[in-house]
Amino acid sequence: MDLGVPKDKACLVSTNNIFEGLYLKHRFQYSPFIMQFRITHHQLDFKFDAGTSRGVLRHKDTWFVHLWEESNPELVGVGEAGPLKGLSVDDIPDFEERINKVCEAIDWSSLPVATSEESLGEFLDAFVPEDLPSLKFALETAIMDLRYGGKGVIYETPFTKGEQGIVINGLIWMGEEDFMAKQIEEKLAKGFTCVKMKIGAIDFETEIKLLKQLRTQFPKEKLTLRVDANGAFSPEEAPSKLARLAELGLHSIEQPIKAGQVQEMRALCENTPLPIALDEELIGVKGMDKKRELLEAIMPQYIILKPTLVGGIQESLEWIQLAKELNIGWWMTSALESNIGLNAVAQLTAKLETTMPQGLGTGQLYHNNIPSPLVIEGEKLWRK
Repeated sequence: MDLGVPKDKACLVSTNNIFEGLYLKHRFQYSPFIMQFRITHHQLDFKFDAGTSRGVLRHKDTWFVHLWEESNPELVGVGEAGPLKGLSVDDIPDFEERINKVCEAIDWSSLPVATSEESLGEFLDAFVPEDLPSLKFALETAIMDLRYGGKGVIYETPFTKGEQGIVINGLIWMGEEDFMAKQIEEKLAKGFTCVKMKIGAIDFETEIKLLKQLRTQFPKEKLTLRVDANGAFSPEEAPSKLARLAELGLHSIEQPIKAGQVQEMRALCENTPLPIALDEELIGVKGMDKKRELLEAIMPQYIILKPTLVGGIQESLEWIQLAKELNIGWWMTSALESNIGLNAVAQLTAKLETTMPQGLGTGQLYHNNIPSPLVIEGEKLWRK
């Protein structure tokens, strides 16, 4: 799929001088110009049946937002809006129609000249409804990409220069026992020292068996084990299951019970023998006050940030700021985006200079992913 300059069916939006004082100053300063955008749909096809506690994934729909200035069509910024089926608040039938209407209504003349993540986020909040978080992430990315020259760069870091990689966890998908065991074997052979296994879709005893086998071969000093329940446990059964999982020396469990059960999650986090990470719980929570209220009400050991689901870069940075204030750990995870969205999440992660293994190994899931400079070597994600 060509993510180059979209020439046909472009939407035109008048604006004025949004790049003044930046790297495009010589071209746009003091000159009214026309912004154009185009939204294209792409269906990503999984290489295998990707099992989760919410069902099996075989395809994933995603949309790319292309943004460029009419007099300079060779320079295009691209972002990805990819709601996650059954989870994202913007997993809606008329998604493409709605995001086109929102983009048509944006007043680009009010975009701040010197744009920080905060000011860019506030600008987009004036036009992008709260129930379209993935569009906000796509627009943030497209604007930042355009301002850095349309080369897929949103931050200049050692990572974007190919000088430094990001440590990631190996992801083990749910499925038959043999399928899961094969994935584990492959990840270990590649040198991963942190593995995350999705649980909750098959028999719990089988999952315990697989984890025990791993622990027999690799003690926790040599292999970090994470599990992701995606809300599969009931509040009543969660304590006993967490106790059994804790016996295996796991690093953490993501979202043991479904989101929205604040008191039950608080009780789990207070008494858990195994660190708990909030994931789906963060979706749809807007504003610093509400974010703080949620974190203080539950006080988890970790939170996990998915920019596509929580509303983009600015929203993710707000969560991280609050987590630091409350002494809550965090890490970043992709939400099954194509390499376009994964590239943006990885660059944000690299900018934050965290050393904890991140959940950014999803770029190899699809037969028809977008060509990308992202590569996985050993347990690190690189941009080359």
